[in-house]
Amino acid sequence: MDQLIVFSTLAGALVLFVGGWLRYDVVALLALLAVTLTGVITQEDAFSGFGHPAVVTVAAVLVVSRGLFNGGMGDLIARRLAWMGNSPVRQVTVLTGTVALSSAFMNNVGALTLLMPVAIKIARKSGVPASTLLMPLAFGSLLGGMTTLIGTPPNIVIATFRAQTSGAPFRMFDFTPVGLSVALAGIAYLGLLGWRLIPRRESAGARQDLFEIGAYTTEVRIPEGSALAGKMVRQIKDGANVDLVIVAVLRGIQRIPAPSAYETLRAGDILVVEATPEDLEALVEAYKLELVGSGSADSLVFKDMSVVEAVVMPNSPIVNQTPRSLNLRWRHGVNLLAVARQGTRVRARLSQFRFQAGDVLLLQTHTDTLGDVLSALGCLPLADREIGLGRPRRLLVPAAIFAVTLAVAGTGLLSIAVAMAGAAVAMVVLGVVSLKEAYDSINWPIIILLGAMIPVGGALETSGGAQTIADGLLRVGATLPPAVTLALLLIATMSLSDIINNAAAAVLMAPIAVHVAQSLAAAPDPFLMAVAIGASCAFLTPIGHQSNTLVMGPGGYRFGDYWRVGLLLEILVVLVSLPVILIIWPL
Repeated sequence: MDQLIVFSTLAGALVLFVGGWLRYDVVALLALLAVTLTGVITQEDAFSGFGHPAVVTVAAVLVVSRGLFNGGMGDLIARRLAWMGNSPVRQVTVLTGTVALSSAFMNNVGALTLLMPVAIKIARKSGVPASTLLMPLAFGSLLGGMTTLIGTPPNIVIATFRAQTSGAPFRMFDFTPVGLSVALAGIAYLGLLGWRLIPRRESAGARQDLFEIGAYTTEVRIPEGSALAGKMVRQIKDGANVDLVIVAVLRGIQRIPAPSAYETLRAGDILVVEATPEDLEALVEAYKLELVGSGSADSLVFKDMSVVEAVVMPNSPIVNQTPRSLNLRWRHGVNLLAVARQGTRVRARLSQFRFQAGDVLLLQTHTDTLGDVLSALGCLPLADREIGLGRPRRLLVPAAIFAVTLAVAGTGLLSIAVAMAGAAVAMVVLGVVSLKEAYDSINWPIIILLGAMIPVGGALETSGGAQTIADGLLRVGATLPPAVTLALLLIATMSLSDIINNAAAAVLMAPIAVHVAQSLAAAPDPFLMAVAIGASCAFLTPIGHQSNTLVMGPGGYRFGDYWRVGLLLEILVVLVSLPVILIIWPL
C-alpha cells in the first residue's frame, strides 16, 4: 500500500512539475504532505530534510557565490574577455569555457548571470546574434557544475547520500575526472558545432531596435481648459480607457522624471508619454491635448535617470505578477517602458501583462537607486553592468576565504557542509556580504524543494519503491552487461532532469542507483556518479534548469530550439562519461 501511495504521489508531482501550474517548491511541499498525511513517513520525520547537510551546503554555497560577485569577480572576468574578436567559434568556446570554470566553484545560475551581460555586449559589438552565444553559455554553466562537489546541488545530494550508504561522502574533487572529461568534450562540441545548430533569430540581446522607444514616445501639452488640468497622474485613466506610461512631466524649466501617481498636473505641462498609437490617440481625444512631437530614447535619460534592459530571473518575486499588482512606480519609482518575450516586443497592454522568467524589461528609474531596484525586482541588467550592483570591489578577501574553504574541504579536515557554512559566516562577518544580501542570495525555492523532496526520496526507498524500480531496470537489461545497465540509469536520470529540477532528479534517482548496484553485487559508486552526471544534463528543454530558462527571453529561443543542440550533447555525454566512470569507479 505504501508503494502505491508513493508512486501515486510522485506521478502527481511529475505532472505538476511538467505542467508548471505551481512552482516546483510548492509541488515538493504537496508531495511531502501527501506521504506524511497518509502515514508513509512519520510526522516527526516529515521536516527532517531541512536539516540535511545537502540543504545547508547549497544555502552556504549561494552566499559564498554572492561574496565572490560582490568582490568583483564578474568585472575581472569581463576585462579578461575583451580580446575574443568576431569569430563565433572563438566567442562560443571562450565564453562557454569561462562559465564552465566559474560554475565549478560557484552556483550555476550565479556563474551564468556574471557572463550573460558580457556575452550580450560581445554579440552587439561583433554583430553576432545573441542567440548564438547564450544557449551555449547556459549549457556551459551546467557542464562546469559537474566538475566539483560544490558546482551543482545534485553533486552535493549524491555526496551526502553516499555518506549515508557507504560511510563516507564524495569529496570536493572526486567528481572532477568524470565531470572534467564531459565538460571539455561538451565545450569542444558547442564551440565547433553546437552553435551552428541554433536558429539565427533576432533576439532581445542582439536587436538594437527591439526597444527603439522613440517611435512610441510622444510629448503632449495640456492646454488651458483641458479636463486633465488639476487631476493627479493616477486619475488619467479615469477619463480615458488607455494603457500608457507617463515617463516625465516637463513644467517650464523643471523636469519631473517618473512622476508620482499623486503629482497634480497643470495647464501648460508637457507630458512625455509612452503608449501605442491607438492609446495615444484616445488620450489626446479624451482630454483635448496638443501633440508636441515624438521623443527619442535620449529624451528619457535625464541627468539623474537611467533606462536599462533587464531580464526577469527565474526566482524573481515579480513572476506571475502584473505591473498593476506590483504598483511599480509607487513602490519602486520605476517606469516600465516595454517588455519583450522570446525576442519579440509585447504589444499588448502592459498593465495586465503577467511577467515570466526570461522576459526582458525596459525600465526607467533613478540612477542612484537602479541597483537596489533591480535587486528588489529580481532582475538582471543586460549588456552594460555599470550600475553599481555591488559594493567597492575587494576580491582579495572573498578569494582568500574561498581558497581556505576549498583547502579544508578538499583535504577532508572539515565536511563540506561545515566548511561552506563557515565561509558564508566569514563573508558576512568581514563585510563582504551584508546580512540582507546573504539572505537574499539564498535560492529559497531550491532550499524548500530539497528539504521537502529528501524525505519523499526516503519514502521511495523505505516503501520498497526504489527496489521495485531497480528490479524493473534490471529486467530491461537482464541479458546485457552491467555497463549497459549503468548506461540505462544514466539516460533515465538525464531524461528526468529535462522535465523536473535537477536536485529533485538526484534525490529520486540516488536510492534507485544504490538498489541497482546491490542487485548486481557491484560497487554503488559508479551508479551514484552516473546519477550525478545525468542530473546535470538538462539540455533538451528550457524548463529543466534555471540557466536554460534565464537565457530563453534574451536569446529569443523557442521551446523546441533546445533539443536541436542538446540532443547531440546528451549523446556525447553518455559516450564520454561511461568509459571514464568505469575506469575511475570500476564496477
